[in-house]
Amino acid sequence: MSLPAPSPAGFLASAPAGTRVVVRYRIDGGLTDALGHLVSCDARDCTVRTRQADVVIALDAVVAAKEVPPAPERRRPRA
Repeated sequence: MSLPAPSPAGFLASAPAGTRVVVRYRIDGGLTDALGHLVSCDARDCTVRTRQADVVIALDAVVAAKEVPPAPERRRPRA
């Protein structure tokens, strides 16, 4: 028998800084995702470094979170 999967907040709290993650969380009017590297996580919120900015997410707003593989190499522009 396997252990139950941790809650999304539990996963974020136990993941080491630098882990590439996707986090789905509630915002006014719906849900959104943050894709990037986990910077930090404490008892109240976590910070994900996306391509645009650091996103601070309240853990009580998180509905899903998981580790994702490294980003693919960016294509070189065509000449």
